[in-house]
Amino acid sequence: MATLVAPLPSPLPLFDEVEAPALLPALLEFVQTELELGKNIPSSLPQDILSDYAVENISISITDFIKSKISEECLEEAFYVFDFGNLISQFNKWNRLMPRVEPFYAVKCNPHPAILRTLADLGAGFDCASKHEMSLVKELVTGHQKNIIFANPCKHPLHITHAQQEGVEMMTFDNVDELKKIKRLFPEAKLVMRILPDDSHSLCKFGTKFGASAQVWPILFQTAVDLNVDLIGISFHVGSGCFSATAYNDALLLAKTAFDLAATYGFNFTFLDIGGGFPGTDHHSPSFPEIAEVVTPLLDELFPPHVRVIGEPGRYFAASTMTLATTIHSRRTYPTAEGEEKKVLYYIDDGVYGSFNCIFFDHQSPKPSPLYERDYHEPQYNSNVFGPTCDSLDLVAKEVMLPELEVGDWLFFNEMGAYTTAAASSFNGFRTTRTFYVHQHYS
Repeated sequence: MATLVAPLPSPLPLFDEVEAPALLPALLEFVQTELELGKNIPSSLPQDILSDYAVENISISITDFIKSKISEECLEEAFYVFDFGNLISQFNKWNRLMPRVEPFYAVKCNPHPAILRTLADLGAGFDCASKHEMSLVKELVTGHQKNIIFANPCKHPLHITHAQQEGVEMMTFDNVDELKKIKRLFPEAKLVMRILPDDSHSLCKFGTKFGASAQVWPILFQTAVDLNVDLIGISFHVGSGCFSATAYNDALLLAKTAFDLAATYGFNFTFLDIGGGFPGTDHHSPSFPEIAEVVTPLLDELFPPHVRVIGEPGRYFAASTMTLATTIHSRRTYPTAEGEEKKVLYYIDDGVYGSFNCIFFDHQSPKPSPLYERDYHEPQYNSNVFGPTCDSLDLVAKEVMLPELEVGDWLFFNEMGAYTTAAASSFNGFRTTRTFYVHQHYS
């Protein structure tokens, strides 16, 4: 897997110590190394993506781009800005910090074709949980079969049959009944046993639904032997929105224990799936670099080079790829008695039944920011921001401090690409559909 930065030849002689020609071979070798390491990293988007999405190359900030679009097109309704540059930058950072782990994008996070096509072009694989997601990847990605893991431990029989028809061989399980079902429907499948790690460090815990505890591993391994299935490795998921790098350390140690136990049953595992839970921005704690600092050396310590390792990043790629701009279409000000704090209610044109379903489904707390700069000394007021529907549950942000805004003003929300549009509905007749596509270049 390609990385972006190669170390300089060491030591490089200084110009004041040798003649310049003596440096030439070392510099040429360095340039060649850089080219080899970066050959799979595109400097620009493929022409078909550029044309299909009318991508605009920009050198300004996303907020300045939003302002320019509002002004140029006299926009009055909410819209997204999708930044291909951010997506590519995240991919490059993944390769640089966790070079051994192949990213298999979690399609459920955001199945936007622009994300899938770009990641496929970069060389990523895909974590699919259903027949529909496998079909979506097939439609967009050439040679998709080898780059998909059917990572749903409890699958509908029709979806297993579909995977067999499509040649998607890798799939997970965590119980005896699933093993028997797969053996009956797809005996050639390459199976990955999902174990149960400690997911107490995460916002969204999966352990109540998926994962085999260590107590049942012997039963599963023996059943796999009896059924003569092709068991190739182990998977785990520490939970979505993980807030402790220790969770990955402990899960990798647990996976190594499972590898060792499997060997006593005659299995020589060659595959490890370390799941997801990776944050989409580096201001999250722990940041992705902090997680990689734990995972990367431990992988090499515990698992030999012939073991293929993948991960299932979703929000890591999708979250900061999309920014949402919304308009304030209505407002209310609470009457206040003398000495009481003023409170303002704002109503915007997207809400929890649309992009902000992430509040319910993903435990997120979106933060509104005024698009246009305000006076630093301007007073701030305790404010609630509601979505456009008639449902009182349609509350986007509660008791946030904002300057006093007017109808027609704009709010924007960063990091709105993960678990937002994927589950949006058109309840009450409202839905955000328009998206502008940009390619912002990152260093």
